[in-house]
Amino acid sequence: MKKNIDCINRDVLSLVSELCQVVRFCRQDAIFCEEVTFTQFLILDEVAKKEKLKMLELHQILAVDKSTTTRLVNPLVRQGLIERKISDHDSRAVNLRLTPAGRKVHRKVWLCLEGFVGAIEGRIPNKRRKLVYEAVKLFIDAVKKASSACPCSE
Repeated sequence: MKKNIDCINRDVLSLVSELCQVVRFCRQDAIFCEEVTFTQFLILDEVAKKEKLKMLELHQILAVDKSTTTRLVNPLVRQGLIERKISDHDSRAVNLRLTPAGRKVHRKVWLCLEGFVGAIEGRIPNKRRKLVYEAVKLFIDAVKKASSACPCSE
């Protein structure tokens, strides 16, 4: 029985490792497309979805320290892609908005991603696509919930 458990554990660990490897481009600090990193694009995309996004909301979405959120946003502000404004309702709150240049870069990166996303979808049979997406989402949720139990996260 112990050997079977070890085998299952190795399978899960192998799956996590392989996922990390195939999505590595998503987390590197290297330029992804249009002079932004993948993480910076995710920020542009979140701001674009809401038109005006509170820095606190972005911090929660990214699930990183507040200082890391600021460090990730600063280059986008310097590039003129995002503007940061103090909230009219709370002087401690900061709102983020895309600039016209930011909207243009956001649109161009989406065009870059269309081919990549299409290539992924093209390799998953139509009949199984929904099932695959649901399974991956379920796995991601399980990893997120279990990560607090990981002894290496302390």
